[in-house]
Amino acid sequence: MSISCQGCRTQPESSFDFTMAFQPILDARRQEIYAHEALVRGVNGESAGKILGQVTEENRYWFDQQCRVRAIELAADLGLQQRLSINFLPNAVYEPAACIRMTVETARRVGLPLDRIIFEVTEGEQVVDHDKLIAIIRAYKEFGLLTAIDDFGAGYSGLNLLADFQPDIIKLDMALTRNIDSDRVRRSIVAGILTVCRELDIMVIAEGVETEAEYATLRELGVTYFQGYLFARPAFRDFAREINFPAG
Repeated sequence: MSISCQGCRTQPESSFDFTMAFQPILDARRQEIYAHEALVRGVNGESAGKILGQVTEENRYWFDQQCRVRAIELAADLGLQQRLSINFLPNAVYEPAACIRMTVETARRVGLPLDRIIFEVTEGEQVVDHDKLIAIIRAYKEFGLLTAIDDFGAGYSGLNLLADFQPDIIKLDMALTRNIDSDRVRRSIVAGILTVCRELDIMVIAEGVETEAEYATLRELGVTYFQGYLFARPAFRDFAREINFPAG
């Protein structure tokens, strides 16, 4: 299926309205916010699952483009000072250089530097064309955008995806971080991933962290960047006003 740039801008008949919530990603070493991740929500606070359940082949391109635009515009309106992390659907990108144009135009219009934008490809979406994904990542890097693999360790490709291209960041899925303080196997797996990422100069973010015991164990393993309910919940059309930085 092909679609023009104008087609990405045009609202399909089957489209729907949505907005964003923001959850902080924290730098534990500096005790500060590193970035905010934009998370899809309904205009009345409906869950991401309810919104994503309305994405079809017909409106996928429009939805992917509008997610980028709305995240950037809303973050700018809220006075973003840190980086902005945005999820994208790799199967909705038909031509990398063309599909990034609206993102670049929007960022420049609102005054958001491109090097403060992170694009996350989720490992939970099966990538149909790995060569195209590699081309997407390369195109984004050429514009100065940061790239990340989300949900690392819980999706379709695992280390094979990492071998195909090296992003700036990987985000450890909560399936690996949950109860890691009491699970020797998970500790060993995460330690191995951290070793590989240090060799490849890739930043690691632990997401889905909910307990101080999980946090302490991950810190001992060498993780510096965190995201999860332990620190702050997503804020609807806002940035989190209260951040919990555990000791240690």
